[in-house]
Amino acid sequence: MLSNTEQQEILKRRTFAIISHPDAGKTTLTEKLLLYGGAIHVAGAVKSNKIRKTATSDWMEIEKQRGISVATSVMGFDYNNYHINILDTPGHQDFAEDTFRTLTAVDSVIIVIDSAKGVETQTRRLMEVCRMRKTPVMVFMNKMDREGKDPFDLMDDVEKELGIHVTPITWTDGQGLKFNRSFVIKNNESAIAPETNDLLSCYPAFDKAAYLAGDLAPVFFGSAYKTVGVQELLDFFVANAPSPRPVEAIERQVDPMEDAFTGFCFKIHANMDPNHRSCIAFFKICSGKFERNTYYKHVGKNQQMRFSAPTCFMAQKKETVDEAYAGDIVGLPDTGNFKIGDTLTSGENLHFKGLPSFSPEMFKYIENADPMKQKQLDKGVHQLMDEGVAQLFVSQLNGRKIIGTVGQLQFEVIQYRLEHEYNAKCRWENMAMYKACWIESDDAEELRMFKMRKAQYMATDKEGRDVFMADSAYVLNMAQNDYKHIKFHFTSEF
Repeated sequence: MLSNTEQQEILKRRTFAIISHPDAGKTTLTEKLLLYGGAIHVAGAVKSNKIRKTATSDWMEIEKQRGISVATSVMGFDYNNYHINILDTPGHQDFAEDTFRTLTAVDSVIIVIDSAKGVETQTRRLMEVCRMRKTPVMVFMNKMDREGKDPFDLMDDVEKELGIHVTPITWTDGQGLKFNRSFVIKNNESAIAPETNDLLSCYPAFDKAAYLAGDLAPVFFGSAYKTVGVQELLDFFVANAPSPRPVEAIERQVDPMEDAFTGFCFKIHANMDPNHRSCIAFFKICSGKFERNTYYKHVGKNQQMRFSAPTCFMAQKKETVDEAYAGDIVGLPDTGNFKIGDTLTSGENLHFKGLPSFSPEMFKYIENADPMKQKQLDKGVHQLMDEGVAQLFVSQLNGRKIIGTVGQLQFEVIQYRLEHEYNAKCRWENMAMYKACWIESDDAEELRMFKMRKAQYMATDKEGRDVFMADSAYVLNMAQNDYKHIKFHFTSEF
């Protein structure tokens, strides 16, 4: 059994993601939360998408140059006797898959909305994932120091576009030039004009059970850039956000207070330290206590492993940890042992699901642009594909390597990182491709005939699974109609 002290450690954990549409101020809010937690002492100024002082959570070189987050960063700090783990996710839609997987590793979410723009496309998509998982959400209406939409219109926008009830926790004394402060409504009702107070009374009182069920979103108004309204959000968050929640495995539900350790890999990042060309596997601890130099079972490989240098993170700064608890994120050095979705346990065979790769939407052949660096290119492609942001397919017709992504920006990032982290150069060759889908069948003969007749469309993924690469919707529809016993899957999890 976990001791009382160990159980208290788990109850102190608050592990959450900050999500938003690009340029809503997500990274700025992250930094201000870190300031309150004493984790950093000077915030990076992020303004007009130009970074004057590089933001703490944007540490990859290409992020510093372009002023956007393209990888999930993990940051931990202590505040008011709580231990907080923030996962700052990419806002750009080309990296949505990284964000989707990150949402499987958190217990709650803070959504940042630009008060001048209201709910935007990417926020809508991410909210669908939260709703599917019944993840509790809070909303921070950012940039109130600029002229923007009326606060009541913003709350209506959230209810309509995100499909969730709202209740304002803080209010402001105006917008743009009139904006000076944000205050908690129940403590400052005398500061609110009577007509505004009447309108606010139409919203339901905060109901913690409804919030934890994912049905009610507390709303806060402020300016991350001016550090207004941030502390009110943080104080309310630690008091009300959930401690680690049960996690569904295929075999059973895993409770965080269980004595035995369990955890799953939701992200792999190559070259967190470019000097050592090392990979780090990010593990969410689902139950119990993780201890350094203790043997754990790698369920997928059915072998025992121990880790002498597990780390916790403060953006790119990482420290070796001796122990970590349910709710924490630990980084484990990876020499090719892990893939996304892998499970570590104290011995039980468990498989955590919900971390699929989605069918890519853009495809290009990757070619070596420097014949002297083939080995470096192969290693770079292998490690970057393990991160799960893009996917590698090999054509069964001609053996050419194909990279599939959900957006053009990923190709630029891959090319940049291959050159600057692996000293390898690639070039892209466009290809006309509509959809990649994983295929399987209980009818071995029909599957054999399909692969023979569709040889020009067949490929394998990095796990060696069969992938049908249709170059048009017509070709895909015809294949589905003609081969009734073959299942076509649009995520890798089947």
